[in-house]
Amino acid sequence: ASMFLKQAFEGEYPKLLRLYNDLWKRLQQYSQNIQRNFNTSGTTDLFAELQQMEEDTQDIFMQKNQDYDPEKALKDSLQQYEAAYLSKSLSRLFDPINLVFPPGGRNPPSSDELDSIIKTIASELNVAAVDPDLCLAVAKNVAKTIQLYGVKSEQLLSTQGDASQVIGPLTEGQRRNVAVVNSLYKLHQSVLKVITNQSSFPAAAEQTVTTALKAVHDLMGSAVQPLLNSVGDSVEAIIITMHQEDFSGSLSSSGKPDVPCSLYMKELQGFIARVMSDYFRHFECFDFVFDNTEAMAQRAIELFIRNASLIRPLGEGGKMRLAADFAQMELAVAPLCRRVSDLGKSYRQLRSFRPLLFQTSEHIASSPALGEVIPFSIILQFLFTRAPPELKSPFQRAEWSIARYSQWLDDHPCEKDRLALIRGALEAYVQSVRTREGKEFAPVYPIMVQLLQKAMSTLQ
Repeated sequence: ASMFLKQAFEGEYPKLLRLYNDLWKRLQQYSQNIQRNFNTSGTTDLFAELQQMEEDTQDIFMQKNQDYDPEKALKDSLQQYEAAYLSKSLSRLFDPINLVFPPGGRNPPSSDELDSIIKTIASELNVAAVDPDLCLAVAKNVAKTIQLYGVKSEQLLSTQGDASQVIGPLTEGQRRNVAVVNSLYKLHQSVLKVITNQSSFPAAAEQTVTTALKAVHDLMGSAVQPLLNSVGDSVEAIIITMHQEDFSGSLSSSGKPDVPCSLYMKELQGFIARVMSDYFRHFECFDFVFDNTEAMAQRAIELFIRNASLIRPLGEGGKMRLAADFAQMELAVAPLCRRVSDLGKSYRQLRSFRPLLFQTSEHIASSPALGEVIPFSIILQFLFTRAPPELKSPFQRAEWSIARYSQWLDDHPCEKDRLALIRGALEAYVQSVRTREGKEFAPVYPIMVQLLQKAMSTLQ
């Protein structure tokens, strides 16, 4: 009934809990001492006393009654104070956030405002460290706090068209999105630091906070996704313009290409360099940005090899120029990654495909890179360029544009589907030769059939 005691117990609950925990430890020691004295002295008085204790099913120390947990019973007497403390703790955590995200506000919190939120989180966790259960309860409050910060930040994000434009300088919406992502990143890193600095932090409590932080990381991802999609679409649009250039020419007298790289490659290099300096340079979370842009670099290489393998007709001069483009492609995607060699399989494909441009079809069919580094379907696609016009590429047979064929390949990542389409094109060629009663097939045809059979057998 005393207001003074109620306030003291609620406000200083962690101290009260610590005193309870100490009391419990001392009670346990007392119990063990009695047991030890009995074992050493063996006197009848003590024996009678212990027997009396054993007969009492509600005995605290011997815990004969299985359904009764005395430590829990002791702590449960504090239940109402704990509930009040946790409620006030949640208010202390939420208040600074509600303060820095006023209704109708347009900008994320400043550095100082974010620091005060982090300090509050650290302080609440430190105070709760006296007891693992309290620590877990406060960690759940901290997780709710992180969620609240995420929800408030998400409301600031611009999702209009100007958020994903990649034509001009940063728009107002893009600037705000960058600021929101940077603020989420700082919260993520700071809270991570707080929980790693907590000594003897219970695993369940750590898991609770880490799960909330993962949601923050996901939100950062969805905030930059529209921009990444735009850049990816533009990269694809630039690469596909390689088919507007002429690669059919023969070798010039010098034996070298006339220009260091093709027009589309120059455009691609300029675009990627500009995008990185105009948009992505403003993000403070470099690792996060590179994790996203490296995926874009891998995709760009995949599209480049795909389109390069579709160029028809391809003359000797064209091969030289395309080989130069392969070397320039490494420079083009370099701004998107920490190191181009980090791109793994995509990088190895880029390196392995270039020498194939100048090899005979027989050599290509026996290349160790086949299947291991470069998919069979890509090589077969490339061998069509060495065939006479009546051996039509799969997309020509289907009367698709290259853009539509590229989309089909994206929708059918499975090698089995791609090989089936190629087989259809080869079978249609055989049919056309028979129809006009031709005497022989193109020299590249048997090599392609053998390669197709080899590819199909690896899928079994």
